Amino acid sequence: MNILILGGGGREHALAWAIRKHPACGRLFCAPGNGGIAAQAECLAIDPCAAADVVAQVRALAIDLVVIGPEAPLAAGVSDALAGAGVAVFGPSRAAARLETSKSFAKAVCDAAGAPTAAWARFDALEPARAHLAGRQPPFVIKADGLAAGKGVVVAAQRDEAEAALRDMLGGAFGTAGAAVVIEDFLPGEEASLFVLADGTDAVVLGSAQDHKRAFDGDRGPNTGGMGAYAPAPVMTAEVESRAMAEIVRPVLAEMVRRGTPYRGVLYAGLMIADGAPRLVEFNARLGDPEAQVLALQAGAGLFDAILAVTGGRLGDFRPDWSPRPALGVVMAARGYPGRYATGEPIGGLQAAASVPGVTIFHAGTRIEAGRIVSAGGRVLTVCATADTLAEARDRAYAAVDRIDWPGGFCRRDIGWRALGS
Repeated sequence: MNILILGGGGREHALAWAIRKHPACGRLFCAPGNGGIAAQAECLAIDPCAAADVVAQVRALAIDLVVIGPEAPLAAGVSDALAGAGVAVFGPSRAAARLETSKSFAKAVCDAAGAPTAAWARFDALEPARAHLAGRQPPFVIKADGLAAGKGVVVAAQRDEAEAALRDMLGGAFGTAGAAVVIEDFLPGEEASLFVLADGTDAVVLGSAQDHKRAFDGDRGPNTGGMGAYAPAPVMTAEVESRAMAEIVRPVLAEMVRRGTPYRGVLYAGLMIADGAPRLVEFNARLGDPEAQVLALQAGAGLFDAILAVTGGRLGDFRPDWSPRPALGVVMAARGYPGRYATGEPIGGLQAAASVPGVTIFHAGTRIEAGRIVSAGGRVLTVCATADTLAEARDRAYAAVDRIDWPGGFCRRDIGWRALGS
């Protein structure tokens, strides 16, 4: 099969790495790709959100299957355009992807499905939003209603902090994504992510993970797209997983069918778990990043079997058979991220880092310049490791991090602390 992956981050590198291992993989392309993906796939200089250009390239290159990595092409309707052109595509329709692209839509679907989630309200003007806050007690959760690259969420411990977040979002800090906001009650508990395959009616669990959103150790600093992850999530016991599927995932999928927009692809349910009871924090319409990287290490080529089960209409018969060994990934980011940061900085020591047993390095924001890997984004690398225990995987990942020569980079040094206790 000739396969095209849309996207150019760490998630897409993980997808390319796993798909390349599968015997069904023929030519593998990625648009636009990055400096690391170029080792597994032919990178194409096209905009993954430009549906007409993507369809044209698919026809020119005799692509059999398109795998959509990030959320932006889904929001742009690229999945719909490919399906309309008769091309097999892994990724939900634009209408189904609203479970991610509109926080208020996802909340309304949960309410209709009876899925447990935080109480919420939507506002598109500052004063009504402030009046709503006046009747509630902190902490407050303020979310941009639209896509904000994983950074449009503020958990405010004080009222003035919440009001500042409202002014920023409704004032244009996140562009059109913040034209409306959702204010939610704070959910106590431990957060984890459940990844599910769906083909409209059937649903199969892919796995679980926990990520680390705050920029700095001890869960301090601003929210980011993710500074590290590990899988599986110990809090996601068999009982919690069963409840999440029965109380959240399956009712929501049924509600999407009832609305005439069946969901097909990966559904990422961000959960808050307290006393064994899961409640929904948010949905994503694709694999997470950096969660995809650690899940890919567990799945290997089997990740492509999962994709083929959905696109081939065989999900009802599919059962994942992943490695039981835990995996942990540490994101290396450019200093200043998620704010302003420099790019074009050379990164050395990658070969030495990759030689640590059990280590695989996925590129998120890199490019090749004069034969060297240089930084080209905020989150730049995800240094991942597998081992017999999570503690050993953590030690291997940080041993590899310490071999990388990039003075302009930083990482958290406490990835995995919830599971490991330190």
